[in-house]
Amino acid sequence: MSEHTSSAPAEATSREWLGLAVIALPCMVYAMDMTVLNLALPVLSAELRPSAAQLLWMVDIYSFLVAGFLITMGNLGDRIGRRKLLLIGAAAFGLASLIAAYSTSAEMLIAMRALLGVAGATLAPSTMSLIRNMFHDEAQRRFAIGVWIASFSMGAAIGPLVGGALLQWFHWGSVFLVAVPVMVLLLVLGPLLLPEFRDPEAGPLDLASALLSLAAVLAAVYGIKTIATDGLVAAGLLPLLAGVALGWVFVRRQSRLAHPLLDIALFRQPRFAAALSAYALSCLAMFGIYIFITQYLQVVRALDPLSAGLVTLPWALAFVVGSLGAPRLAGWFAPVRILVGGQVAAVIGFLMLLMVDTGTGLPWLVAGTVIMSLGMAPVFTLGNEIIITSAPPERAGAASALSETASELSGALGVALLGSLGVAWYQARVGAAMPAALPAPAADAARDTLAGALHAAKALGGSDGPLFAALARGAFVESLHLVTLAGAAVIALACLTTALLLMRRSAVAAPG
Repeated sequence: MSEHTSSAPAEATSREWLGLAVIALPCMVYAMDMTVLNLALPVLSAELRPSAAQLLWMVDIYSFLVAGFLITMGNLGDRIGRRKLLLIGAAAFGLASLIAAYSTSAEMLIAMRALLGVAGATLAPSTMSLIRNMFHDEAQRRFAIGVWIASFSMGAAIGPLVGGALLQWFHWGSVFLVAVPVMVLLLVLGPLLLPEFRDPEAGPLDLASALLSLAAVLAAVYGIKTIATDGLVAAGLLPLLAGVALGWVFVRRQSRLAHPLLDIALFRQPRFAAALSAYALSCLAMFGIYIFITQYLQVVRALDPLSAGLVTLPWALAFVVGSLGAPRLAGWFAPVRILVGGQVAAVIGFLMLLMVDTGTGLPWLVAGTVIMSLGMAPVFTLGNEIIITSAPPERAGAASALSETASELSGALGVALLGSLGVAWYQARVGAAMPAALPAPAADAARDTLAGALHAAKALGGSDGPLFAALARGAFVESLHLVTLAGAAVIALACLTTALLLMRRSAVAAPG
């Protein structure tokens, strides 16, 4: 429902558009920080000498704490002011980035990555909810959200490219320093260009709910990531079950509070439920397939990281184009038709990846991922617009935090579920054809990963080595195909859910 019904909503001025540019930059850096550290790990390992567990925590603790604090930070912004929270988060992010760049121990870097995660959790809900306050015209708001989505896509796309260039010429700490001038710019221009907004009738932040949401999300994400790495082991299942149980307690508590962190009534709105489920299922499918595509490029096709990044660049650029083009489509078609049509296009893109094989198929991969992105971008853009406008303006921060939390959880779940499916198929195929001449340690390594299999094949030599390497590559491509089919099925389920929830509404009137 539109915020303004009695008169036409005011259009944004140049101040709002400049403000949008200012808040898009930290979103780009936020996305870059998700990936850029991976490139620096070899240099970090040599200089800081972390243990295997410390290396894992360097990578994971950022996304863990971002996911865990999103709901709390979204609600905190509604209470103390969204601009104030954004500026506090920017200052913390810049300071933590500066210290991280000059870390002298693994423990110090892990601590700074943790602080970056907490600060990063302020960025997405604050910026998205500010867009709700800055852009009242529906078409302009949709375009602004498209820019917001595109900034994340660009950050993810250029992260490996920027990181690779910096690491080639500078110290590994430079991958963190790139965030500092962006955050300084936000601190200088934010007070001048961004409006302040808070809920004047907000009650106190319920500390028990905040702790419950943090514990539930952290336990669930940790469990999912452990299962994705080690399979269905107790170390992953127990935290996951604990996270689900804590989440149930959290939801029960929200239904009894006068000022809840999560407004349960939102889920009874078909528009909100459809947009959130479509967004979450799309993230599940795309995150699940992405890890297999990057491995295919770097291990099966033996591309270096920079070349692999260039192959996936059209995917990210198509997402930018689709995000910015979605508002124009919404001027011609009802959003429900765009959501369903985008999901159908994404299914087609997924199915095109079935043409990829061990020796050819890069054009199919590029074309398939581009079509997938063009289909998914409107789902992300219009879906998020529906999510934040379904909530009252004073609760936009909480609604946008819920959207981002769903993205983080479903993305981790996609890696775990689709990843486990692909790994199980690969292990079964390689295990059935394991050469008898391989010693047990090499056989175990070959069964675990394609890189291990190729190393074992090289050690075999003779005619058996190339044959086993070709079989392992073929098994991995079969796994990619299986995951592709599963991802297409997930998107088809999202499409069906969207249609069932929204097609009963008028196909002409655009919700807003």
